[in-house]
Amino acid sequence: MSQSLIKNIGLLVTNDSSLGKTELGLIENAALLIEHGKVTWVGASESAPTAEKTIDAAGKAVIPGFVDSHNHLIFAKDRAQEFSARMKGESYTAGGIATTVAATRQASDDDLLANATRLVHEGLHSGTTTVEIKSGYGLTVKDEIRSLHIAKQLTEETTFLGAHVVPSEYKGKADEYVDLICEQMITQVKPYAKWIDVFCDKGAFTTDQARKILKAGVAAGLKPRLHANQLAQGDGIALGVELGAASVDHISHFNNGDIELLKKSKTVATFLPGAEFSTRSNYPDARRMMEAGITVAIASDCNPGSSYTTNMGFVIALAVRDMFFTPEQALWSATKGGALALERDDVGHLSVGARADFVILKESSYIHLAYRPGVNLVDEVWQHGKRI
Repeated sequence: MSQSLIKNIGLLVTNDSSLGKTELGLIENAALLIEHGKVTWVGASESAPTAEKTIDAAGKAVIPGFVDSHNHLIFAKDRAQEFSARMKGESYTAGGIATTVAATRQASDDDLLANATRLVHEGLHSGTTTVEIKSGYGLTVKDEIRSLHIAKQLTEETTFLGAHVVPSEYKGKADEYVDLICEQMITQVKPYAKWIDVFCDKGAFTTDQARKILKAGVAAGLKPRLHANQLAQGDGIALGVELGAASVDHISHFNNGDIELLKKSKTVATFLPGAEFSTRSNYPDARRMMEAGITVAIASDCNPGSSYTTNMGFVIALAVRDMFFTPEQALWSATKGGALALERDDVGHLSVGARADFVILKESSYIHLAYRPGVNLVDEVWQHGKRI
């Protein structure tokens, strides 16, 4: 039997309010028993059962592994010059995606896999144990298939984003491209995708186009999620709720009507603070969503154009500093919230039966994730019950 007992945990975050204090389910002086990759016992360290192997956490904090529910990792080259131009005052638009599309189409499968693997490992070593990956930089049938085939080698959370932008060869013919997505792409990418997503925003796809694409994806067995209201106020959130999307993401612009719709739905509101940071855009006040009782997640949105980070600790710090999350809300949203955005109940928490994905921090409290931004606070990362 494969057993590991993590004991002498100064502060354990379980995200199970029935196990400890507050919604984070905090347990002081705690222990965690792992068997065959799953959590099988949680409680006070002095009451812990014996195990084949014991690891002393030396009073450090333990948190669930981060669940990063929004990423664009299948791409070639970077857009550092574009970032530099923005920092000099140029505004961000969806058009810059075309630069990455051209580079990605020219790249080999091996190069795309190597780059995505590098980014997944980078995120893993900063505490991300579950990651979602989208396509969307191919925008041809062939390139979207190969993007998702590569993504599927790295995660089970793969998302078809053929509707990222209208590619240059379809300029002025957006409806024809929408037909290509609905009539050819969806059928052929289906073996490699779990989710379908659309960038429903100014300069990307209209609400009617997004509705058509998402409905075609749902009819083919894919689950809907949505890029909504990043660049301007629009109907993206309403469309996501209408179609029962698991999550509406970015949502940098929202109004009271959007809040009311989300309150009545199961759709998760996912904020992506790295995008505001990297585009020097105004941060939304996420506090309004949380005070309304809406389920909220945060994710890194790792991509070469508007949020080139895999570090969820940094994302937590941004959410606390600039989106008015408390440290507790930010941590929950980066773990349990992300799991709910992916409709997962096996990750994002550390109650009995959960997958044993967790992080041992170098500090005694999770608050340091926001309190000490930019500092590597990860001591150990465990995934599927194994120390990486």
